Amino acid sequence: MNRKQIAALFVMLGLGISIFWWEARKIDFNSLVSTFKNLNYFWLAVAFLSILLSYGVEALVLHTLLKKKEDRKFGWWEMYRIPLIQALFNAITPFSSGGQPAQLVGLMQLKIDGGRASSVLLMKFVIYQAMVLVNFIIAMVVSFRSVARHFSGLATLIVFGMVIHVVTISFLLMIMYYYDFTKKMVQIILKPILFFLKEEKRDKILQSATNSIDSFYKESLVLKREKKKVVKASLLTIVQLFLYYFVVYFVLLALNCDHVNIVDVLVMHIMIVMIVSIFPIPGGSGGAEFSFKTLFAGFIPSPSGLVLGMFLWRFITYYLGMFLGIIAVSKKPKIEQQVANKSMERKQ
Repeated sequence: MNRKQIAALFVMLGLGISIFWWEARKIDFNSLVSTFKNLNYFWLAVAFLSILLSYGVEALVLHTLLKKKEDRKFGWWEMYRIPLIQALFNAITPFSSGGQPAQLVGLMQLKIDGGRASSVLLMKFVIYQAMVLVNFIIAMVVSFRSVARHFSGLATLIVFGMVIHVVTISFLLMIMYYYDFTKKMVQIILKPILFFLKEEKRDKILQSATNSIDSFYKESLVLKREKKKVVKASLLTIVQLFLYYFVVYFVLLALNCDHVNIVDVLVMHIMIVMIVSIFPIPGGSGGAEFSFKTLFAGFIPSPSGLVLGMFLWRFITYYLGMFLGIIAVSKKPKIEQQVANKSMERKQ
């Protein structure tokens, strides 16, 4: 990590501490301590296990898309550290934009060709976005009317989040299946938007956009050919997402909220994920906490329980990934000997 990234890490930690201090400032400290002591630690442990398994299944998705017969055997830590690296850099960059480049560096450290790594990460990204959208549409069908009726302000954010995801997926699919049309469309849209920029800067942006579309299209051809891998990775991604969504349910059980409906809780968490995605602040800080308080206030009656639940959920789903990501960045796998052994096997 460079100095800028380390600074961003400390800024996000400081922002998180400030948010929780602000939320807890009017709550009696002894009440918070009492609520913490009365936690059901079994369910809290299950919540931690659920997020760790989620990272593990994401590593399986990566391994599924990456593995070829001629490859050496990848160690568990080699694969598991990549989702952790992604979690760290997603957490400290706006719109989670740093996760993809960080994963690419992590894969190249495993002596994987950059072009191949980019192609695999592209497949993984498209599959993930598609499965998030599918889960969200199902959640909207199941319970959106209830959310819209009780939380009209959040309903607007939820719809806005869905629109962004639909546009993103649609644009990616257009590049894959209507390459020439999409390329011309982007040029037509960007030219009037960039009209007031200097010609040199405008041309640079247009060329960058064209290069990105060309690269995406080239790599998308791999996605079309690997249909079996895509299906398997999609199913694994659904498991990964549900392990993540279940964290909030286990946190509620840890707070002794045994009366909650599991479907309602999962729907609420799916909608929070959609809301967080539209906030430019890294990790959706502020928006995530506000959404949790608004949606789960009816599940957790006591103010101390609500703040503690928000802290536990946020720590497990956000800050834990940051800390584990730091370990993943610093603890690089030793693969030189494995690569040498694989080379010897090929020669024999």
